[in-house]
Amino acid sequence: MTTILTCPFKKLPTTSKWALRFAIRPLSCSSQLRAAPAVQTKTKKTLAKPNIRNVVVVDGVRTPFLLSGTSYKDLMPHDLARAALTGLLHRTSVPKEVVDYIIFGTVIQEVKTSNVAREAALGAGFSDKTPAHTVTMACISANQAMTTGVGLIASGQCDVIVAGGVELMSDIPIRHSRKMRKLMLDLNKAKSMGQRLSLISKFRLNFLAPELPAVAEFSTSETMGHSADRLAAAFAVSRLEQDEYALRSHSLAKKAQDEGLLSDVVPFRVPGKDTVTKDNGIRPSSLEQMAKLKPAFIKPYGTVTAANSSFLTDGASAMLIMAEEKALAMGYKPKAYLRDFMYVSQDPKDQLLLGPTYATPKVLEKAGLTMNDIDAFEFHEAFSGQILANFKAMDSDWFAENYMGRKTKVGLPPLEKFNNWGGSLSLGHPFGATGCRLVMAAANRLRKEGGQYGLVAACAAGGQGHAMIVEAYPK
Repeated sequence: MTTILTCPFKKLPTTSKWALRFAIRPLSCSSQLRAAPAVQTKTKKTLAKPNIRNVVVVDGVRTPFLLSGTSYKDLMPHDLARAALTGLLHRTSVPKEVVDYIIFGTVIQEVKTSNVAREAALGAGFSDKTPAHTVTMACISANQAMTTGVGLIASGQCDVIVAGGVELMSDIPIRHSRKMRKLMLDLNKAKSMGQRLSLISKFRLNFLAPELPAVAEFSTSETMGHSADRLAAAFAVSRLEQDEYALRSHSLAKKAQDEGLLSDVVPFRVPGKDTVTKDNGIRPSSLEQMAKLKPAFIKPYGTVTAANSSFLTDGASAMLIMAEEKALAMGYKPKAYLRDFMYVSQDPKDQLLLGPTYATPKVLEKAGLTMNDIDAFEFHEAFSGQILANFKAMDSDWFAENYMGRKTKVGLPPLEKFNNWGGSLSLGHPFGATGCRLVMAAANRLRKEGGQYGLVAACAAGGQGHAMIVEAYPK
């Protein structure tokens, strides 16, 4: 069967029609970098459901997100996770003993601390009687941590959950080759000198070649960047459009940082080094400088570059999630409700990064909302091309009918409501931690801008995706 990325786009609108349709919402810097006006919205219906407990976010924090190989390079993942937990304790003053459960997401696990949630919790001073576990679901691992917590609270199993995520790309596990691992294990089991010498005689120099991890699909062996490049080409997303979107992300993030809007960031004193207070990957450039970069994956004609891709990032995040009645009884004023959510999965070869397109209409229908009801959109930005391809897919009746089994498209998110404080391209993307950042950005934007509903969405390796509705808590 022909697929979206391998067949010519005979059935899709032509490139010029795509461009014409998409140009209704231009990405030119001059039009999109203006400060978005506060959302003027009438109070809409609440999404509370009968006989189901309301789950609220009291607050959330994150360490500054840093480029890998910088100030966090000598740490371990649990150090960053512990810093996020400690920052959350300081921000909320929640007594450690009232926390029923701790859940963290991570992707590339440190072997020594495979259950990083537990090690970080103990390091942050939580009781050894407080259970903790770690989940992994690629770039939506923190999303899974949050929604697992939501389920525990909604079902009455818990009242207070700490959910978060962590990733340390500065020190990823690099393994010996399988042949070398087998040799060392067999040597450890050898009972005589003769057996050891026999095994050693089988050693070859190529056994020493290490196995390097890669951001690639196991099922297809394709790197995510290569897939993003093919996706951009399939949806006729130009290099210029991608660079313009990346510049928008960095410029809006810099503006938000300068104006003190990134209030979820908590300072972290790195042992033996200075205190880190802000993200260090925000680097507005110019289209001229960005145009000089060569393609990073498909050479020489690809359009995905280092400038329009998210960078390898170190960081951690944590959120305090409670049953509403528990939060109010403790005197807290929550920031937001966590409402309906949806996980989706599709072909990891040709639709690897289209999770938001599939998840958005489903979660809106589940909540009884439309795109027009959403006041703040927070989508994970893996690549500019991924975001813009999702935009085009969401705005295509043809794609909805032929690939999603839907009668009509869901429609474009208005750019004036979209990632207004920057995104993963600029703020960074620690794989296991981004989900909490997205939710806190939505919650904080709703409070700042006066909106009621936020929509969080993200793609993930394996062709998976997630979307969630965040509802502002009444002031």
